Amino acid sequence: MRFRRSMATISFNPRPNLQATNNHSHQHGVVVEEIEGFIRVHKNGYIERHSIIPSVPCTTATARDVVIDKFSNLWARIYVPSHPGANNLPVLLYFHGGGFCVGSAAWSCYHEFLSNLACKASCVIVSVNYRLAPENRLPAAYDDGVNAVMWVKQQALSQSCEQKWWLSRCNLSSFFISGDSAGANIAYNVTTRLSNEHSVLKPLRLKGTVLIQPFFGGEARTWSEKHATQPPHSALTLSNSDVYWRLSLPLGANRDHPWCNPLANGLAKLRDLRLPAIMVCVSELDILKDRNLELCNVLTRLGKMVETVTYEGVGHAFQVLHNSQLSHPRTQELVSHIKVFINQ
Repeated sequence: MRFRRSMATISFNPRPNLQATNNHSHQHGVVVEEIEGFIRVHKNGYIERHSIIPSVPCTTATARDVVIDKFSNLWARIYVPSHPGANNLPVLLYFHGGGFCVGSAAWSCYHEFLSNLACKASCVIVSVNYRLAPENRLPAAYDDGVNAVMWVKQQALSQSCEQKWWLSRCNLSSFFISGDSAGANIAYNVTTRLSNEHSVLKPLRLKGTVLIQPFFGGEARTWSEKHATQPPHSALTLSNSDVYWRLSLPLGANRDHPWCNPLANGLAKLRDLRLPAIMVCVSELDILKDRNLELCNVLTRLGKMVETVTYEGVGHAFQVLHNSQLSHPRTQELVSHIKVFINQ
């Protein structure tokens, strides 16, 4: 519980973490974009990311970091359940959140959440540390996601001795793609890229996708974006959302770009996708609630297999930021729902 209290303090009050860097920032001139406590982008191109959430190393035998592509600095942290003897486990490829611009697979909040998820849901998790915007605008993160899938496939085909510590415990015909917030957007876009490429994935079999509070947007505002009651110092405000999209979309694109708004260009392409089963986890107090539910409704009308779960009384990223009294029980519910989904 001590760790959860410290995380709540981090998420609620970023301001003190900025003061130490103010003098250094003046050297780089005008700030053109900023999300307080997380990122500053200066007119001269200099980018500051603040250490509001600490990174942690792997300290147990059940989690290790692996290099996927040394040239793009793509790596992953792999988690296996701590209980011995559990084999034939589903594999969950996971993408962290952070508006495409901040975050890390080594952040303490993700390390805690995914360690717990691997143990409680009895699955192997490959948590991908993808390239960040604005240095690497979309589709860089999507490319890294596809490369991570193909890396898992290659390790399986080669029966890699180096990766045997986790591969030997996997059921590769039970492969899932997941993520939260921007990571859920990546999971969705990687899934759509691979949706008609089932033969290319063998021996992996993509059985489903888990989208936790997926980060989408659009030029027209939804009701929840304009009016939803937000917890104090919410993890995602409308103004922060706009900054993330300006920093991550291709230059010149607006929020109706299909990577931001998958419904903007009509439904024909969505109808043709051979999507696996999808579970969408929605937070009641999240500004993204209406947009998440709209996507679920459209996919369902198109005949896709969609399971929608809403978590009452909590906002965006509750499962990693612990920023509500209800975060702990709702996180337990989330883990239980994921366990059922990946084992059915």
